[in-house]
Amino acid sequence: MKLEVVVLPVSDVDRAKDFYKTLGWRLDADFVTDENFRVVQLTPPGSECSIIFGKGISSATPGSVQGLYLIVYDIEAARAELVDRGVEVSEVFHDIGGIFPHAGTEGRVPGPDPERRDYASYASFSDPDGNSWVLQEIRVRKPGR
Repeated sequence: MKLEVVVLPVSDVDRAKDFYKTLGWRLDADFVTDENFRVVQLTPPGSECSIIFGKGISSATPGSVQGLYLIVYDIEAARAELVDRGVEVSEVFHDIGGIFPHAGTEGRVPGPDPERRDYASYASFSDPDGNSWVLQEIRVRKPGR
């Protein structure tokens, strides 16, 4: 099995589409069948998983999807690229426990992981509705990945 699509609840389809295109994501589809149904699909560069949002496709509250991970090779370069694209991104951080970030901003320690361990340095941002994303630095994947 492969995860291929994540549905995001948004309040304004065109605003969300513009935001994700600003990130440099590929627009795969924008289908309108009638005034009550529209599907927009975009894919991050290098990803096999896409996002879909639109009108009439989700009953979830806009902004309710939290903690979607985007894996990057260089956390500082990825953050800088998003900032250059006009996205408000947190500073790079690592978690006080050293394993996985706590919910919200609790336990965040400024700067990348001091040892630059894989899976341990993060930055975060949200789309205009508040759906949240986490950048996670991984240079060498654990065995079996």
